[in-house]
Amino acid sequence: MPVSPRAVRQLATLSLVFGVVLLAGAATGAWGEPGVTPRPPSADTARAAAATIGAGQDPAGADLSEQQAEHLIGATGDRWGAYYSAQEYAEFSQGLDGRYLGVGLSVGRGEDGVTTVSQVLTAGPAAAAGIAAGDRLLRIGDDPADRLPVTEVVARLRGREGAERRPGSEVVLAVQRQDGEEREVRLRRALLDSQQVTVEHLAGGAVRIAVRAFTSGVAEQVRAAVRGARAGVVLDLRGNSGGLVDEAAGTAGVFLDGGPVGSYQDRGGVRELTAPPGGDQRTPLVVLVDGGTMSAAELLTGALQDRGRAVVVGGRTFGKGTVQQPSRLADGAVLELTVGRYYTPAGRSPEGTGLAPDVPADASEDAAALALRVLAGLGTRA
Repeated sequence: MPVSPRAVRQLATLSLVFGVVLLAGAATGAWGEPGVTPRPPSADTARAAAATIGAGQDPAGADLSEQQAEHLIGATGDRWGAYYSAQEYAEFSQGLDGRYLGVGLSVGRGEDGVTTVSQVLTAGPAAAAGIAAGDRLLRIGDDPADRLPVTEVVARLRGREGAERRPGSEVVLAVQRQDGEEREVRLRRALLDSQQVTVEHLAGGAVRIAVRAFTSGVAEQVRAAVRGARAGVVLDLRGNSGGLVDEAAGTAGVFLDGGPVGSYQDRGGVRELTAPPGGDQRTPLVVLVDGGTMSAAELLTGALQDRGRAVVVGGRTFGKGTVQQPSRLADGAVLELTVGRYYTPAGRSPEGTGLAPDVPADASEDAAALALRVLAGLGTRA
């Protein structure tokens, strides 16, 4: 099913802040004032703005409305360009620190239409209130949870706008335990760790390290996990939407002794990305990818693949290899426009095509099991 680039950017976490990070963002809720119909920009305004961008000028500090910015993006044909309100962009930056505002629970909805708690963060407000995985979420406020779209349930748990988007704001839930007991709980939202890295110790001394996004501290978490890998590592990047480029390069440095990770273009020319020295080059490594492996995760995959450090298993990656430059507008909003591409050490760009695995997994095949078989066949490097 085709997905628009804007939708992808809302669901993922990513674009480039030059010299520092590949920035990620996942917007929730609708932003702006309902009931207000803005005056559309004139064609002359859009043409003038597009000409400015085409001439390489930075729109930072410009006085553009959201509608003018969106029209500008359309006029330039930039499929990855995007406009973010000041509040959205602040949340994106917070997410890059490995934190998010919420109550510490995840929900799912089965075929029976029942909304169930699927996961509870150990240190979060939901856990402190005694909510457990498997509990049924009956109501949020006065509204039955089963009658709301799951996206709306998530938005209400996190807080949709205004005062709700602050730590300490309250949300009232009605939950039903698995033994049938119903109760009402009042939770205060808090800034929580997003837990982007999970580690699973497998039989025989292998370790599976799943990384969902490259937020602050991820490289050190991966480095610590690798120390316990006697028989090899499966680095699971399936569904990884990207993140901080320095964390991706740092993760490459866990497995490489310095050297190139890739390069990217910006308006100042080509810039090189390198791994820090001293990485583990002996432990067998398999990188597991799929169609949800994006951006900085593709950069890391390509670096390990090009340099012969890992065997890549799974499906073709998503194919986002462009660089966006953010510019802050006069009202604090941010406009991101594409200014170039990034490349793996061998000069490949994943843009549009993605990266092909060394060992593809059939649609009917368990890719994780295949990754373990490949890992078992690698043996320990001398």
